[in-house]
Amino acid sequence: MADWRYKLKRRDDGFPRIMGVVNVTPDSFHPDSRSNNLESTVTGAKKMVEGGAEWLDIGGESTRPGSEPVSTEEELRRVIPVIERVRFEIPEVCISVDTRRSSVARKSLEAGADLVNDVSSLGDPEMIEVVASFECPICVMHMQGKPENMQNDPRYGNVVEEVREFLSETCEKLLGAGIKHSQIVVDPGIGFGKKLEHNLALLSSGRGIVPDERLGLLWGVSRKRMFWDLLGRENSGERLSGTLGIASRAPEKGVDIIRVHDVSDHSDLYSAMSAIR
Repeated sequence: MADWRYKLKRRDDGFPRIMGVVNVTPDSFHPDSRSNNLESTVTGAKKMVEGGAEWLDIGGESTRPGSEPVSTEEELRRVIPVIERVRFEIPEVCISVDTRRSSVARKSLEAGADLVNDVSSLGDPEMIEVVASFECPICVMHMQGKPENMQNDPRYGNVVEEVREFLSETCEKLLGAGIKHSQIVVDPGIGFGKKLEHNLALLSSGRGIVPDERLGLLWGVSRKRMFWDLLGRENSGERLSGTLGIASRAPEKGVDIIRVHDVSDHSDLYSAMSAIR
């Protein structure tokens, strides 16, 4: 059985833990990551683990820019069978559920998930109680606005300071409920209510957005819109090189977990980097 306590911080060699993206959705921004079929989803999950994933992030609701929320019932219908099968068939992997709803988080944890990845950062006030009752880890992310409007016109005075302050306030709520520093991971929210210059500033800052060094840091940059703005790659299928370029800087920036679509490519990247240290 997977033990998340050893996998919220980067590896002993300084490289991040790899989290594979498992989208049980018909509309996630990267078409190759979408899946509506249980068998193919589980097969893909197994390939990710074989390729080097220590975490799988299973989500049933797209939060791409402009996306609309799905019903709680539909989200549960999508994710619970996948979590149950993955927990049974790949017991060694840690499972994250990507959800904004406390009811989905609860059912997912009961089904075998280990971590709640909440892009709304406690937008559902009952999420704290769920995490506290299960004594599980949680990842909280900064987002300006909501997925349906977050990219309309995001503005900041100092994006690094504002994101850090937001995450600090969110973590204080969790700590106040008895959740430990060691259970909390923070995510700057690349592409979630951010322009290119905001994304680059946050990535450059690395652990500068982390309110307390006892907390973990997650990056989710894989194939995002920023590579269209930065490199002119409109199609998400053409953004792997840029993604790997950013991922190569993650170790020096103190990233603990990196959330990616292309697990084996990132595993190869870190193996090659490690070999020439």
